Amino acid sequence: MGPITILTVDDSPSMRALLKHALVGQGHVVHDAEDGLIALDWLNRHIPDLVITDINMPNMDGFGLIEALRKQDRYRDMPILVLSTESSDEKKVRARDAGATGWIVKPFDPDKLAAAVRRVTH
Repeated sequence: MGPITILTVDDSPSMRALLKHALVGQGHVVHDAEDGLIALDWLNRHIPDLVITDINMPNMDGFGLIEALRKQDRYRDMPILVLSTESSDEKKVRARDAGATGWIVKPFDPDKLAAAVRRVTH
């Protein structure tokens, strides 16, 4: 299996940089967007293997992004991982109901992130 293409969506430049560093270091191809609207625009032109999104972002939050993707046939089955400082069961249930595949809590552990990416893409 070749490299996995991942879109990371987070409004924090430092978090995008950390994610890119960790994921590229694991051999993946990483693109990033700073909110759900920018992510949707990119996703209209590209289909990654995985989306990793934050929840709390301006313009369009992670819930909105997940719901918008799940309405499109081509994204119905694509894995979507939520990466958030939030860890309440209520938020996790809401994300799962929207169509999220999994949940990773910030600050993330690179090994756990790698394991989650492997789990949802193989």
